[in-house]
Amino acid sequence: MAAGRLDAAVLRGWAHAAVEDLISHTDEINGLNVFPVPDADTGTNMLFTMRSAWSEAQDCAGDVAAVAAALAAGALHGARGNSGVILSQILRGVAEVAAAAAARRGGTLAEVDGGLFADALRHAVELVDAALDAKPGTIVSVLAAAAGAADTEVADAALLPQVVAAAAEAAAVALDQTPRQLAVLADAGVVDAGGRGLLVLLDALTRALTGRAPRRETYRPAAPSAPADTCSAPQFEVMYLLGGCGPDGVEQLRRRLDHLGDSIVIAAAGGSGTPGQYSVHVHSDDAGAAVEAGLAVGVPSRIQITALAGAATTRPQGSWSRARAVLAVVDGSGAAELFAGEGAHVLRPEPDAQVSAKQLLRALVDTGAGQVMVLPNGYVAAEELVAGCTAAIGWGIDVVPVPAGSMVQGLAALAVHDPARQAVDDGYTMARAAAGARHGAVRMATEEALTWAGACTPGDGLGLSGDEVLIVGPDVTAAAAGLIDLLLLSGGELVTVLTGDGVDGAIGHALRDHVHRSHLGAELVTYHTGHGGDALLIGVE
Repeated sequence: MAAGRLDAAVLRGWAHAAVEDLISHTDEINGLNVFPVPDADTGTNMLFTMRSAWSEAQDCAGDVAAVAAALAAGALHGARGNSGVILSQILRGVAEVAAAAAARRGGTLAEVDGGLFADALRHAVELVDAALDAKPGTIVSVLAAAAGAADTEVADAALLPQVVAAAAEAAAVALDQTPRQLAVLADAGVVDAGGRGLLVLLDALTRALTGRAPRRETYRPAAPSAPADTCSAPQFEVMYLLGGCGPDGVEQLRRRLDHLGDSIVIAAAGGSGTPGQYSVHVHSDDAGAAVEAGLAVGVPSRIQITALAGAATTRPQGSWSRARAVLAVVDGSGAAELFAGEGAHVLRPEPDAQVSAKQLLRALVDTGAGQVMVLPNGYVAAEELVAGCTAAIGWGIDVVPVPAGSMVQGLAALAVHDPARQAVDDGYTMARAAAGARHGAVRMATEEALTWAGACTPGDGLGLSGDEVLIVGPDVTAAAAGLIDLLLLSGGELVTVLTGDGVDGAIGHALRDHVHRSHLGAELVTYHTGHGGDALLIGVE
């Protein structure tokens, strides 16, 4: 490995060495962390980010450009914290310079020489500057100094090990100067934590190339100092990957985040990464709005919301108007009255549309409760449910989604809700009740088709369970009666029928008579919910 050449094997070896060295320096780096927030996690964040990069690249069998691309992709997807996103952009700089060199040389690249390494550092400075509002006295200043020294060595025709060593020495000098550039560092008697992490990475590269690493002092605060005043510090660190976003969307997002918080980093995937994908980082009091800002311009994923050290992890207890609430997503004015009458807060989707994460977040906050049991009832897509609930956690709301796939399952779950129980017990009991409610739907056929239950023609009634047609009848009433018979085959005492928009009330009476005649001991209740889509929703408990 220590042959002075940065080929694919040495680059993988450097990634492993960087992880090892960050492990041994994590506590030191964390102890220096006072900017932008004194949360003592810069070393941990850089370690987790670099570990993700190494994990992505360790089995990459391609050339040095392929390994560099894998490192950049792993870092972007596993980035932790402000420093982690910056590290991902440094690795992206290496990857993009290596990819361009490979393209010029016929598609492959055997090794990175001194000139390419200097180009990579310079490009990394450009990428980091584009991703955030850089301040003097931070990792950006240390990176810029390293890039400048590398350029000077290349101009003197130095070999790669000398270029890397010069970059590391310049980084060390720049690191010592950071307290003179940033008052918060001077007040705490420390150098910049991110810059110290970068120096660890450069020294690890020297070790990978030469087998030796320079000896460095251990950086510590000059004297024990009181924690910085965090009264006005943002409460939450918000991170997510953002897909499907164009350049105009990025600028819109940056402007919105500028109003919501600080420590903003929006870093593009770049290289061979997914076009339009970015890593987003911000410190904000309004974590939900920070996620909403991403929803407005793209598709957020891998959402992470972390309470910053020194900030409250939840709102003050007195700010919630109630301890626990149930939020039910329902369709139809009758359904809204029904669920509200049972004590639930209701959220109605737009016509012919599912509920978005943004709408769900607003409704969760509007309940005014510190704990919310959510009944999606089939109107919230899984990804929107996860995004909305995750964002609500950033507001300090304990959210428990209950797996109810239909309003009849939601009613079963709501019937056993008990706010006096612990949330986990309440959620489990509600989930069991929802799962125990066998359910189906009835709709009218609009065209000729062949189903599992036989052929149907327009006007026929179709009884469905899930996506399968189990009953074909001459009308909605006949199909509903047949579906109820099937659902009661394995027992049941209560049949619930929810009638949709425009459904004749006589259907409910006919089905009640059918149950009384055919299923002794079973009871049928009907509610006109006015929902769209299926004519009837049927549940059996």
